[in-house]
Amino acid sequence: MFIFIIQTFWLFIDELAGKGLDILIIFKFLLYYSPKLIPLVLPLSVLLASLMTFGTLSENYEFAAMKSTGISLQRALYSLVIFHILLGIGTFYFSNHVIPYGELKSYNLRRNLAKLEPTLAIREGIFNEIGETNIKVKRKYGPNKRFLEDVIIHEYSPDLKNNVVIKAERGELKSEPTDPNLTLVLYNGNRYEDIEPKKLKERNRMPHAKVYFETYEMNIDLSKFNQVDLEEENYKSTYRMQKIDQLQVSIDTLQQNYSNKQDVFSENFTKKSKVSTFIKQNKIEEKTEQLPQNLFEFIIVDENWKKEQLMEQALSSIRIAMRDLNSKRTQFFAYQKLINLHKIELNKKYTLLFVSILLFLIGASLGAIIRKGGIGLPLVLAVLIFLSYHYIGLFSTNAAEDNSISPFFASWLSTLILAPFAVVLTRRASSDKGFVSWSNFYYLLTQQIKRIPLLKKRMHS
Repeated sequence: MFIFIIQTFWLFIDELAGKGLDILIIFKFLLYYSPKLIPLVLPLSVLLASLMTFGTLSENYEFAAMKSTGISLQRALYSLVIFHILLGIGTFYFSNHVIPYGELKSYNLRRNLAKLEPTLAIREGIFNEIGETNIKVKRKYGPNKRFLEDVIIHEYSPDLKNNVVIKAERGELKSEPTDPNLTLVLYNGNRYEDIEPKKLKERNRMPHAKVYFETYEMNIDLSKFNQVDLEEENYKSTYRMQKIDQLQVSIDTLQQNYSNKQDVFSENFTKKSKVSTFIKQNKIEEKTEQLPQNLFEFIIVDENWKKEQLMEQALSSIRIAMRDLNSKRTQFFAYQKLINLHKIELNKKYTLLFVSILLFLIGASLGAIIRKGGIGLPLVLAVLIFLSYHYIGLFSTNAAEDNSISPFFASWLSTLILAPFAVVLTRRASSDKGFVSWSNFYYLLTQQIKRIPLLKKRMHS
């Protein structure tokens, strides 16, 4: 746990350093964040402890002494199996109650800490809200990351409308400790502003104003950043903050809304489609019936200019439809990804019931087979097995986010792979067999070689 907490501290060092935070605030953040580490720390600890313990027992011939008195390996594991079943149940309740609470506290505290130093709050590739502006940069570089590349800024007007957009090739952040403003200097860009005339007739003639600049300096008011309530909780509904019953309700609600959005879009898209109008006019009811290749058979047109006009209208309609489809596809993909994330989080809570017992059986069986205790070989095996388990789960859940595979299958894949290994290794350890029976492998290999005709003749000769 200590190793993972140190790794977490270095992961968020940019957000914690240089803000004048006392040790209590940093300790509180690490305390709130640490429950998220339990699903990683506990399986690795169980695997390493079982490997070291049973490896030492086997290395010192304790198992041989136990078996000579009639105690089998299954009987030696009996009490520990019950303990790890109870441990899995406790981990399940921990993940359902403590982890969501820790996520709620750590996420809100992290967001509030970002307000203490707005230059660090600007993240690459996303829009960052600072004061009355929304800033997006492609890359940050230089000392203290104060130089910006490819800057896009949206300014909010008093009526909360986004009427001003600024784009620049480069930017530079300048701030003084005693200055309540953050100075942002932009280079080589354009400033766009929507102008809303009083008369409706003038809106088409004056859509916006555009100004090119080589250097543009703007000040962002940071007075509100000096009054940050670190205990404020504005985010309470992300999927990692929810319990099982809340996740189930959220999944049902999201799926219902997703289905309704698809139905509404399908209905509106069909109404706009000219093909559906042709089908209704010609009373084509069967979906399998194909439309003729020449669409002018639906309409009687004599003049060529009318045909060209119809073709231009058709192409324009297709472009508009393709643009709508691409836009909605992106929205539906993001919505489906959100639903999948909720499903993955729900199933992960159930997988914690079985991870501890399976990794314990694998570790205890391997320890009895390799007959090696201590920190050396058991530590290496534990890390390799755990990384295999962890990355299988990581890759599968990443694939499930974009709906490549089922979220249910992705959440249980690593557990399903562990289960047969646990059963096989436990049986081999109970029957005093090695990890791999090399004698059987050698026997099968020699039998196959003897069946080769050329070698068979030489052996007989």
